[in-house]
Amino acid sequence: MQQFSDFTSPVFLAPMAGITDLPMRKLVRSYGPGNMVSEMVAINGLSRKNPKSYKIADVRAEAYPVIVQMVGGEPGLFAQSASFIAELGAASLDINMGCPVKKIVANNSGSYLMTDIDRASEIIKAVVKAVELPVSVKFRKGWDHAHVNVVEFAQMCEESGASWVTVHGRTRSDFYSGKADWEIIAAVKEAVKIPVIGNGDVNTPEAAKKMMEETKVDAVMVGRAALGAPWLISQIHDYLTTGKNPKPIAAGDVKQALLTHIKGLNEYYGEKLALPLSRKYVCWYSKSLREAKRFRERYVRINNWTDALREIEDFFSYAENENGELK
Repeated sequence: MQQFSDFTSPVFLAPMAGITDLPMRKLVRSYGPGNMVSEMVAINGLSRKNPKSYKIADVRAEAYPVIVQMVGGEPGLFAQSASFIAELGAASLDINMGCPVKKIVANNSGSYLMTDIDRASEIIKAVVKAVELPVSVKFRKGWDHAHVNVVEFAQMCEESGASWVTVHGRTRSDFYSGKADWEIIAAVKEAVKIPVIGNGDVNTPEAAKKMMEETKVDAVMVGRAALGAPWLISQIHDYLTTGKNPKPIAAGDVKQALLTHIKGLNEYYGEKLALPLSRKYVCWYSKSLREAKRFRERYVRINNWTDALREIEDFFSYAENENGELK
């Protein structure tokens, strides 16, 4: 059974809905070490045998351990889904108790569970009892700044059988704005004996090291900073484990990463779905590059795969100089 100590990297790719799918995880891992977490799997969808939910949960094709994250609000459904997900190759299970999105919260899921600590405990206990895999929980600082209960919540997770916890240093009301509270993450680390992963504003190798030093967490989790930068997870791993500074990323490397990513989307979803999905990745990979706005405007109007690949080639030929560096 996978334990926290079995993970070989102090860096985790954060679960992000519609983003940390198989193509993203494979690409991130191609750069080097890092721990992969799936998109959240809706247990209601699994109970209805929804093909999309099943596809997200099935990680048997991946050669590295994948933590599969579950979201929902019913302890009984969690137990049933946990057993099913375990059969689909999960190395461990994570319970989402931090998602701030309105439709998730309205379903008594995600961040809502921080307001119902008894139900949250029931869910954790149900999942722990249902599977032999380790179970972790991801949550936030609290519902809002008037209801910061993260330390109490973390202690409940430990008492309910969680093997480790991940703490995002923002409240549900913050969503992703403002500065993450690292002091509250440090307070959680001080209050529990199980491992703690810190999440929030880890966007560079230096920031990761600073979080680990200031909070004493066991690992860091990286989310939005990895969008358009799949090499970041391995760069942070190298910096934390060896002190090695990352090498500059050349224009050709960015282009190759983007092409690999969207070709992976095509293989996984099929062209009909992959082409519209690729538009957000084009935006992320080209951000801050010369003429990126014009490139994005042209790309979103493309409706076939051949033209999409040609547009990417043309843009990067324009965006790099004779030395292969970005202009």
